[in-house]
Amino acid sequence: MSQEIFVVDAFADEAFSGNPAAVCMLEQDRDDEWLQDIAAEMNLSETAFLMARGAGEWELRWFTPKIEVDLCGHATLASAHVLWQEIGVSFDTLRFHTRSGWLAASRSGESIGLDFPVDPPTAVSDSGLVSETLDIEAEYVGRGRDDLLVVLKNASDVKALKPDLNRVATLEARGVIVTARSDVPRYDFISRFFSPRAGIPEDPVTGSAHCTLGPYWGKRLGKSMLRGFQASARGGVVGVQLLGERVQLLGRAITILKGRLLV
Repeated sequence: MSQEIFVVDAFADEAFSGNPAAVCMLEQDRDDEWLQDIAAEMNLSETAFLMARGAGEWELRWFTPKIEVDLCGHATLASAHVLWQEIGVSFDTLRFHTRSGWLAASRSGESIGLDFPVDPPTAVSDSGLVSETLDIEAEYVGRGRDDLLVVLKNASDVKALKPDLNRVATLEARGVIVTARSDVPRYDFISRFFSPRAGIPEDPVTGSAHCTLGPYWGKRLGKSMLRGFQASARGGVVGVQLLGERVQLLGRAITILKGRLLV
C-alpha cells in the first residue's frame, strides 16, 4: 500500500529556507523499524508520521535519520501545514497526541501557531566543560529537559562558531543550543543548534529549542513576545509568545514536494 508523503520548508518565508521536514500520512499502523527506515531514506532532520485518531486529532511521531525524538517543532509546523494546505482539513485547531503529551496548532494570520510546553533552563555546574568542548567562553550554561543552552557574549561569536562535532557528541544532551542577543534590531536573539548524537550535525531551524530560548530571553529582556533568528546556512525565523507553562511558536511553511511512498 502506498503512502502520501510531502517535503515542507518550515519556519520559512520563502522556498529553500527554514528547515525541511518530511510528512508522511499513514493509512494504517506501521512498525517502528519501517518508520525509522523511511526517516533514514528521507535523510532530513526529522520525518513526521501522522495517523488520524478522531475529529481534529492525530497521532504524531517524529524520527531523525537515527532515532525517534520526544519533541520537534518544525516537523509539527510542517504537519499542520500539510493537513490544512494539502489534505484540506477544515478544523481551525489541530490536536496532536505525541510523546510529549497533547500539542495543538492553530491558524494565526499568515502563520501557524504551535502550543508547546515551556522548557526553562536551569544553570549547570559543569559550564567549564561545555565551554572547553565548544572552545569558546560561555556567559551562561543551562539545561532544559533534553538540551544544553549556551549563551555567548556576541551574536558574531554564534555565527562564527565551528564546533568539533565529535566532541559535542560526548556531552550528555540531545543537542546544544548556542545563542546570543541579536545584533539586528528586528530580532531579539539569534541561535544555532547542534545535535550530532541524534544524527543532525547542525539543524537549520529548531522549533523545540525555542521552548528553552523563549523563557531565557523573555526573562533577561523583560518581554513576553520575542522574535528569534536561527543563524544556520538556510536560516529561519521563529516567533515566541510566552504563556506561563506553555509557549506559542509562530512560523510559516511552504510545500516543496509531494508524492507517494511505494514500499
